[in-house]
Amino acid sequence: MQKPSGEFLQSFARGLSVIRAFGPHSPVMTLTAVAEKTGLTRAGARRILLTLQSLGYVACEGRDFRLTPRILDLGYSYLSSMPLWDVAQPIMEDLVAEVHESCSASVLEGEDVVYVLRVPTHRIMTVGLSIGSRLPAYATSMGRVLLGSLTESELDAYFARAKLSAFTRRTVTDAKLLRKTILADAKKGWSLVDQELEDGLRSISVPIFDGRGRIIAAMNISGQAARTSEAQIVRNFLPRLKDAADRIGASLRLRRG
Repeated sequence: MQKPSGEFLQSFARGLSVIRAFGPHSPVMTLTAVAEKTGLTRAGARRILLTLQSLGYVACEGRDFRLTPRILDLGYSYLSSMPLWDVAQPIMEDLVAEVHESCSASVLEGEDVVYVLRVPTHRIMTVGLSIGSRLPAYATSMGRVLLGSLTESELDAYFARAKLSAFTRRTVTDAKLLRKTILADAKKGWSLVDQELEDGLRSISVPIFDGRGRIIAAMNISGQAARTSEAQIVRNFLPRLKDAADRIGASLRLRRG
């Protein structure tokens, strides 16, 4: 994260911190709860909440505050500005219809991957995934593809920040081994993660390149380990996944041209 400059708007940053305070574990909060969670004074939190309420992003019922559906406009502004959005969706839908497994696309944000597109077949994880969901980059195939696009210094900074916790007995948490794996995956052009994020879940990913040849996202196919072996994933899914990513990249290059 960049250090604040002389043009840093602290009040705006505080407003964003209030929005981010709401989530699945705190969908409704009192003024006191918002102040405690954000580290703001009650007076500061109140001014921000009332401002958000007047703009339609927050609703108040008695002492309780909650976000309104209008907050989705902020996320949609990002998604609609991405050329990937409308180009990739139909290609991913075709891929899912062909392989009968879920397909997702994500970007790297901080220490996590953030899902920007998803075409599910059926639920395969205990945690439901949707657009906007975040997962730790080091324990996911898409995350390792995206980490492989970083420079050496950027990768150093990532490992300095990331908390490498184990999610299953298979999760790799050794930074040196992870770096070695990430670099090897970058060289071969794809990544496979076997039950490191959740028992029973395997995932294979490839990069998506923009019109300038830069990696702008990663795309994966996920499946149940009991149904599909590693060898089957590589043999049956990887060629189709690469083809879909190539088609998306070609469409992006046509748009740029």
